[in-house]
Amino acid sequence: MKRAFTLIELLVVIAIIAILAAILFPVFAQAKEAAKKAAGLTQMRQLGLAVQMYAADYDDTFVPSTNYDADTADPARIWTTSMYSYVKNKNIFVAPGSNTSQYADGWGNRGLQSVGYNGATAIDTSVDGCASGALQFGCEGFTSAVTLSAMDAPADVALFANTPDGPTANKYRGYVFSPDNGTRYQGLTLTDLKDARPLASDRDLVAELGGTLSPAQMKPIYARYSKTGHDDGSTPIIFGDSHAKSTNVKAIQAAKSNIIWRFR
Repeated sequence: MKRAFTLIELLVVIAIIAILAAILFPVFAQAKEAAKKAAGLTQMRQLGLAVQMYAADYDDTFVPSTNYDADTADPARIWTTSMYSYVKNKNIFVAPGSNTSQYADGWGNRGLQSVGYNGATAIDTSVDGCASGALQFGCEGFTSAVTLSAMDAPADVALFANTPDGPTANKYRGYVFSPDNGTRYQGLTLTDLKDARPLASDRDLVAELGGTLSPAQMKPIYARYSKTGHDDGSTPIIFGDSHAKSTNVKAIQAAKSNIIWRFR
């Protein structure tokens, strides 16, 4: 007599496979997310080193995130083209896991990048520029370039973080993040530069707030890793001394991360 599996036995096997899949799939997803986060830290660390090399070549002066004095047709108006010659890899400017992002090679596609540089490094020598140390909002650049000596504690100063990317026409500015727009949006009074914080979320704040705020009022950080939609996600942060760490968005919002965002 030929032997075969009974229907009950087949159902039991299928049930066991389903249980194992339910257990293992989340583990695989977490491992994949952890790999993206680790890759993001490694990539952005190279940007931190590139900034240090640039500063060494230019008398300790940091590359400006935006040079508002330059023409919009000049690729050097934004920081990416100056840094590219030090890293020679456009993927360094794209956060792992961001399928819609790309390297921003000029003013026209500055919104498409998913790694942003601290806007406190920007230059604007016009009447709209900020003076270093000024407790004011509404300016996007400073009247002079920033040097390493402006950082009292480089190991605490955030230079790079992940940002939301999208069409520039839709108010995305992924190549940069503002160091103090979160302070203003939360209705806080800026009494000390060290109290400043950026807009940050594990949701796309440009999509959420773009109908009411201007691009200059947003420029947020996007905590794309381990995101839940309830601000539980994290972003890699590169600091003024080039070291890297992953930071939770809730710590950024509550100013409990001991990170200096507005350093001048």
